[in-house]
Amino acid sequence: MNAALKDLKPAKVWFYFGELMNIPRPSKHEEKVSAYLQNFGKEHGFETLADEVGNVLIRKPAYKGYENAPGVCLQAHMDMVCEKNGDKQFDFLTQPIEAFVEDGWLVGDGTTLGADDGIGVAAALAILDDDTIEHGPLECLFTVDEETGLTGAANLHTDWLKSEILLNFDDEDEGEYCIGCAGGVDTTVAINYTTRPVPDGEAAFRVKVSGLTGGHSGDDINRGRGCANQMLTRILWQATDEVKIGLAQIDGGNLRNAIAREAWADIVVLKEMADQFRQLVMTMGEEIKFEYRSTEPNLTIEVEEIEQPACLIDRATQFNLLNAMYACAHGVLSMSREIENFVETSTNFASIKMDGKQIHIATSQRSSVESSKWDAARKIEATFRMIGAEVKHGDGYPGWTPNPTSRVLKVGVDTYKKMYGKEPVVRAIHAGLECGLIGEKYPKMDMISYGPTLRGVHAPGEKIEISTVEMFWNQTLEILKNLK
Repeated sequence: MNAALKDLKPAKVWFYFGELMNIPRPSKHEEKVSAYLQNFGKEHGFETLADEVGNVLIRKPAYKGYENAPGVCLQAHMDMVCEKNGDKQFDFLTQPIEAFVEDGWLVGDGTTLGADDGIGVAAALAILDDDTIEHGPLECLFTVDEETGLTGAANLHTDWLKSEILLNFDDEDEGEYCIGCAGGVDTTVAINYTTRPVPDGEAAFRVKVSGLTGGHSGDDINRGRGCANQMLTRILWQATDEVKIGLAQIDGGNLRNAIAREAWADIVVLKEMADQFRQLVMTMGEEIKFEYRSTEPNLTIEVEEIEQPACLIDRATQFNLLNAMYACAHGVLSMSREIENFVETSTNFASIKMDGKQIHIATSQRSSVESSKWDAARKIEATFRMIGAEVKHGDGYPGWTPNPTSRVLKVGVDTYKKMYGKEPVVRAIHAGLECGLIGEKYPKMDMISYGPTLRGVHAPGEKIEISTVEMFWNQTLEILKNLK
């Protein structure tokens, strides 16, 4: 076990979380953790199933006296977002996650921690591994690829689950129950380009935006955080207009569901305009840092001289690209008219990459209103169609319609009030949850989502508040006990 977990409570939950920290589980690479879960179920003598995409279902009989209680499914996803700081040497496919305890939090050491949703998987395993817990017929569903496509939930067999109630362990704030979520769709762009030689008499520079907070493109989209891709584009667009730069390389962001924290571009400019270019970057950098002074205190915008690149993007593509990217929306598009302070529709300018032949841009749109979700996606499509780019939309995933009269919600609220002497928050979230897809396949399923407090998910330094894990654990045991 990781030394940082040694004395944490409840011991069994942290033991299994430590096990997961040692198992590589990036999205779309869950083979080892899926095998671990299957072995766990079989070694404990439980009925254990695995499907063709890697989802695992483990069934445990009811505790004595609870045979007639409603069946309950505990659900969590086994994959994790793999993000690291630029200066962190780390291989998510081979190395165990490193963490440390600081001020009551368990913190990923320069990488994501995988508490999203490793802590949910660990809690489910701890319940399976404890014969003293009172519960009805139990199913534990562990899904794959939640973070990059909800593939596991999307491919879930419609005859797999027997439960009437589902407890999803993928919420990030202790003291709340989620009863609804936004749907989403990814919109990707491919732009062909040719190259041209670097003219004589050019100086080469790298412009870099870094130090941003980043975060979840659903939960954090309304927190006023900066998007590195937007900031970099803003500088390059202005520099193209004022000092006629040539663009060689551009790279920013990584995952479609993470707000871009870093972005860089290699450019050339006439040597006699090099000082003007440096001054432009410095001036714009100060302007942007002032605008984001309260939400991005660690923002850094820098320019450094580099060796001349081998070639440049052709002028027409550079012109079209920078104009389209500058026009590309990012952030909150509309707030709910029914729920106070609830984001209804948003879009995330997630990443830009080059492969030598094409420039690839990834965005994601979310909305609790299906028509608004597609309207946002089509606006991104329209922006890039104007420059002749190839635009594709993913299949998308549905939202989860709130049910305020839910039986399990009532049990959860009553249990929480009795245990902690206060009302829990009941809300819908702007992030996507597997509950939407599971509810589509099992429309009679009664569902809530909750969990301990996590911060900085999808970003290096992701952390989980240790004290809330025990609260989440005790709360879950009481819910299971009171669903008799």
